[in-house]
Amino acid sequence: MTSHPRDAHVSVVRGGEMAADRLQFHEMGLDDRLLKAVADLGWSQPTLIQEKAIPLALEGKDLLARARTGSGKTAAYAVPVIQRILTSKQSVREQDVRALILVPTKELGQQVQTMMRQLTAYCSRDVRVADISGKADLSAQRPILMEKPDVVVGTPSRVLAHLNAQNLVLHSSLETLVVDEADLLFSFGFEADLKNLLCHLPKIYQSFLMSATLTEDVQALKELLLHNPVILKLQGSQLPDSNQLQQYSLKCEEEDKFLLIYTLLKLRLVQGKTLVFVGAVDRCYRLKLFLEQFSIPACVLNSELPVHSRCHIITQFNQGFYDYIIATDEQSLADPTAAPQTAAGKGKKKKKTTERGGKSKDKEYGVSRGVDFQNVANVINFDFPTTVESYIHRVGRTARADNPGTALSFISHTELALLSEVEEALTGENADSALKPYQFKMEEIEGFRYRCRDAMRSVTKQAVREARLKEIKQELLNSEKLKTYFDDNPRDLQLLRHDKDLHPAVVKPHLKNVPEYLIPETLRGAVNPLLSRRRRKKKDKPKPEGGVVKTSFKKNIQGKNPLKSFRYTGGRNRKGKSS
Repeated sequence: MTSHPRDAHVSVVRGGEMAADRLQFHEMGLDDRLLKAVADLGWSQPTLIQEKAIPLALEGKDLLARARTGSGKTAAYAVPVIQRILTSKQSVREQDVRALILVPTKELGQQVQTMMRQLTAYCSRDVRVADISGKADLSAQRPILMEKPDVVVGTPSRVLAHLNAQNLVLHSSLETLVVDEADLLFSFGFEADLKNLLCHLPKIYQSFLMSATLTEDVQALKELLLHNPVILKLQGSQLPDSNQLQQYSLKCEEEDKFLLIYTLLKLRLVQGKTLVFVGAVDRCYRLKLFLEQFSIPACVLNSELPVHSRCHIITQFNQGFYDYIIATDEQSLADPTAAPQTAAGKGKKKKKTTERGGKSKDKEYGVSRGVDFQNVANVINFDFPTTVESYIHRVGRTARADNPGTALSFISHTELALLSEVEEALTGENADSALKPYQFKMEEIEGFRYRCRDAMRSVTKQAVREARLKEIKQELLNSEKLKTYFDDNPRDLQLLRHDKDLHPAVVKPHLKNVPEYLIPETLRGAVNPLLSRRRRKKKDKPKPEGGVVKTSFKKNIQGKNPLKSFRYTGGRNRKGKSS
C-alpha cells in the first residue's frame, strides 16, 4: 500500500522458488463470478506470474513484476483489481473511479479494456470499465467519465488532460494504480505527464508496475510510485528457451533481403501467421508494393494510420483474416528530434515525426510492444532492431504462453554490431537463448534474382509516396466517416479488409506464378506436393501385359466429339438438285 513515509525494504521472489504444486484460481479466494469468467476464457490454471502476483496483490502489497511478454501479466493485475472492486462494493455502494490503468499505447489500451470486459462478463453491472486512450475529443469522452466508471484505462497524457479539464477526479476515490509496460512509458515521452499526474492522486493507494525488462526508467518509476514493494523476477530469461522459441540470424545485404522474403513467402517456406518488422514507414510500403508484384497480400501497420484502423487490423489478424503484417517499430517515437540515420543508402529507424505529406505520426503508437498478437508463428526482422529491448519486444510477439515460435533476423553488414549487442545480452542471461545461423543455400534461389530485380525496379520512390497517401486516405475514410455506420452494422466491419492491393507500381502479371524450372530441386515436393504425387503415380502405374485395356471415359470422349467427327455434305446435295 502506497503511503508516506517511504519504507525502503524490498523483498524479491524469483521464479525458481515456486511451490511444487501450483496454486489454482479457486484457491485464491476469488469471487464466483470472476472464477466463472476465468473458466469461460479456458484458463485451467494460472501462469507463474499470475500464481505469484494475484495472492500478493490481494494482500494489499505494492508489486513490481518483471516477466517476459506473453506470460499473462495483464490478467495478473486485472484479476486482483476486479476482486478488490467487488469486495469494496459489498460495503460501499457509491459509484467512483477506483482503479487507474496507465498504458503507453492506444492499441494496448484497447487490449486491456477487452481483457477487463471478458473478466467482468458476469459482474459488468458492478465493475464498469472505460478506455479513454483513443483519439476522440476530450468533450466526447466527458460523458463516459461523468458516469464514474470503476476502472479507467488510458495513456498518461490523455488521463492528465482529463484531470486538468476536471472531467476526472481521483484524489479521493482511487484505490489502485497500475502501470502496464512500465519500461516503455518514459521512452514514449510520458515522464513529465506521469510526474504531473501524481499530484492528482490520493496519498494512499496500491500500485502495480508490470514490465518485460527492468531498465533504469523502471527503477526511476519504482522510486516514484512504489513503497515497500515485492519484486517478482519471474523467468530467468526475458525470452523463452530454444525448446519453445527458435531464433535465427541470416547475414544478407539489401537486395538479398528482398530476394529472401519473396522466396520464403512465395514458396511457403515460412508457414503460419507472420509479423515482418521494418525500420521506417517508407520501408513498410516499399515491401508491401514489392510483395504485391508477386500477388502476396500483406497488411501495413504504422503510426500514420488512424487508431481505429490499427486496432481493427490487429483484431482481424488475430481472427485469421490475414497471414502477413508488415509493421514499423519506429524509435523516432521515443526521440522525435533525432537526426535520420542512413545505412546502405536507405532510411533506417530514425525518421522525422512529420513527413512531406504533412501527416504526423502518432506518438502513442506501438506495435512490437505489449500488443497481444495471437498465434503468431513467426517474427521476421527485415530490418534489425537498434536496441536489445526492441529486439525482446519484437520477438516476444511469438512463442507466447506455451505456443512454439520462430524468429528470423536479416542482418546487413551495418547491423552486425547490433547483432553482437543482442547476442551478448541474451547469452548473458541464458546460453540457450542465442541466435543460431539460419542454414540457407542462397545459390539455390539465384534463379529468382532477375524477377526480384524486375519487381524492385517497379517500386520507385514516387510509387511508395503515392501508396502512402492512398493508404492513409483509404483508412481515414474507413476510420472516421464509417465509424458510426460500423457501430450499427458490426457484420459489415468484418468484411472490411486492410490487405488490398495499392497498385501504384506497375504490376507485371507473369510474376504472379512461379515456373517449375525455377524452384530448386530439393524444394519441388514441398512447394507443389500435387506435382510430385502425380509423378509418383505415373512411376507406380503398372504396364498392361496384353489383353484389352479399358480407357477412361474422358480419353474416349475424343472420338465422339461432334466437332471432330462431323462431315458436311450439304454442298454436294445442292449441286445435284440444281442439275
